[in-house]
Amino acid sequence: MAKRIVVGVTGASGAPYLLGLLRILAENGVEIHLTVSSLGKRLLNEELGIRNITAECLGIPECSESLVVHNNNDLGATIASGTFLHDGMVVLPCSSNTLGAVASGITNTLVQRAALVCLKEKRMVVLAHRESPLSLIDLRNMCTLSEAGAVIAPLSPGFYMKPTSLEDVVGFMVGKIADLLGIHHSLPIRWNSDK
Repeated sequence: MAKRIVVGVTGASGAPYLLGLLRILAENGVEIHLTVSSLGKRLLNEELGIRNITAECLGIPECSESLVVHNNNDLGATIASGTFLHDGMVVLPCSSNTLGAVASGITNTLVQRAALVCLKEKRMVVLAHRESPLSLIDLRNMCTLSEAGAVIAPLSPGFYMKPTSLEDVVGFMVGKIADLLGIHHSLPIRWNSDK
């Protein structure tokens, strides 16, 4: 049976990370359940010129049948229920606003609700935070979420692989997130101290 991953998109910068992860998920035949906040839609448009949230527009036409797009205002969507079984969720990128809402138990959007459901059901939820610098409020929210079972994955790539392109930098974090979700990939992120 194919894996099923929930992906939330919010308004922090980082659309290339999202597309990289969606491609890895598609290559692995993962059933993707995607919900994008209003600021996430603005982000996709401003950073990549994407106006419509479809597999073709996202550059992953091979997964058009396995991509389910949920309206972020539909708090009754399947991914908002604990009875919806899946293999984990990632919010990529995760804004400080979303981080704070989830840490406070606020569910005004489907992204927030789905993340809170993951926490209550003890399922993997990865929050790929992208804002910098961090305020004390952000740090406390991260601590609260970590204590509740979330994985906080700041989008801060390593440079020990000696990246030579933006794709290399993006690929590093995409590979880290794929690892957290248990998704196979061949991105060069492994440390080799013998070099």
